[in-house]
Amino acid sequence: MKTSDAQRRRWIAQAIGLGASGAIAGCAPGRPAGDAAISAGPGRPARPGALPWRGATDPFSLGVASGWPRPDGATLWTRLAPQPLQPGGGVDPVPIAVQWEVFEEGRAAAVQSGRIDALPEWAHSVRVEVRGLQPHRRYRYRFMSGDAVSAQGAFMTAPAPGRTERLRLVFASCQQYEQGFYGAWRHAVADTPDLVVFLGDYIYESSWGRNHVRKHDPGVPHTLADYRRRHALYRSDADLQAAHAACAWLPTWDDHEVDNDYASNLSQRGDPPEQFLARRAAAYQAYFEHMPLPWSMAPQGHSMRIYGAFDWGALARLYVVDNRQYRTPQACSLPGHAGSRVVGPECLDRLDPTRTLLGHEQEAWLSQSMRDSRSRWNLLAQQTLMSRADSKSGPGEAWWTDGWDGYPQARRRLLESVRQAKVANPLALGGDVHAFYAGELHEDFDRPAQKPAMIEFVGGAITSQSWPQPRIDALVAENPHLKYGEGRFRGYGLMEIEPGRVQVSMRGIDDARVAATGVRTLRRFEVREGVGRLEG
Repeated sequence: MKTSDAQRRRWIAQAIGLGASGAIAGCAPGRPAGDAAISAGPGRPARPGALPWRGATDPFSLGVASGWPRPDGATLWTRLAPQPLQPGGGVDPVPIAVQWEVFEEGRAAAVQSGRIDALPEWAHSVRVEVRGLQPHRRYRYRFMSGDAVSAQGAFMTAPAPGRTERLRLVFASCQQYEQGFYGAWRHAVADTPDLVVFLGDYIYESSWGRNHVRKHDPGVPHTLADYRRRHALYRSDADLQAAHAACAWLPTWDDHEVDNDYASNLSQRGDPPEQFLARRAAAYQAYFEHMPLPWSMAPQGHSMRIYGAFDWGALARLYVVDNRQYRTPQACSLPGHAGSRVVGPECLDRLDPTRTLLGHEQEAWLSQSMRDSRSRWNLLAQQTLMSRADSKSGPGEAWWTDGWDGYPQARRRLLESVRQAKVANPLALGGDVHAFYAGELHEDFDRPAQKPAMIEFVGGAITSQSWPQPRIDALVAENPHLKYGEGRFRGYGLMEIEPGRVQVSMRGIDDARVAATGVRTLRRFEVREGVGRLEG
């Protein structure tokens, strides 16, 4: 199905323009559609005693979202929270009956509808795994309970297997609430993506940085109620809500969704593992409650598998990974501090070949998934800068242990597996470091003349503050495989994938501290199919 950019802009404007009281003309709430009705969770049938919303305040204050689209459907999300920063979101601890409807673009009658219960044990969040839709079609959806009607959302189903329709995606990360407004999301919506790939640090558990424009709720979250409140604060932003309503998301996390620099079962401060795992369980549940993830990714205590492969027909496969939950703790940590640091050649532990960033099980899954791929383009959606980044100019070395430089043998194993799998046109996406980068990844970075194993793009940060530009310039000069580095602008990456080429635009906003900020394209790159070199 072909859709012009002008049509898509009109459609997105329609999808996000209705408030919680907005209605779709000519559509009444639908009856459950037979086998389209979805249960409230794995093994949790809808409860017959649940009643619809009776309050006077809009319960859909946190908007709507969709994620992980398939050729025949997607996961739809909302949460009932009329007072999102209050305990329980301002909802009594009873199930609430919610209806949902899905409409094909341009048609008034619902093609799918059903009823689901919003349960207090999941913070009255709702997720509907819709099936039975047509591939590569645009759909809109809404939720209803009592007299309340949510905003509309939109998503496109993935193309059918074997098809190579183009893909336009935004990749982004790092949206510290205090350090800026979410004007970058407003411009990302205007760029009409089919998909958003979010690469971590959706919330921040701590207050930091300079020149804050707004404030977190007080304190650092440790309990489930704390993390629910922090997610609700971020979700209350209108520009972020619009970005979720505009298209489907593939989200993954990094550290700040739980605790800065955490590694597996260790916090940054080296708390007792059993204490930290209880905190991690709370953080994971709150994350799941606020993200459009399928029920197959639901947390099991302090564990939650969020990695997986996503296919856009035969054009592109995205490997969405988790580099926090299974990693070996950072090398050469200081006593009483389990997080990262900058080390030199004296840190021999960094070179231990048993160290892993993804965990050995996830490494094996990724290798097998790449071997199975028949896609024209293969994208690794991971959290941070993958390139070797020696931060000491001139003689000597300095490595940051929280990123891939803290796990160089794991990085080499990954890049070797890309070569051995003969992956077609491999690209890496990253975030975390609050700056834009583009470069070439090598199994041996001391032999840059060889064909790169992958091409890398890091898409800046939505708001989070960066190093001074002279420091980034020095890093690029010291590491010739890095072809571009820019930290003066917040923003995101815009990627357009076609069978014969990929174009990447680094989109920088003028000032994150200004809600009505403008945007510009800082740099545009191209990778041609089969060439495997960065151009632009």
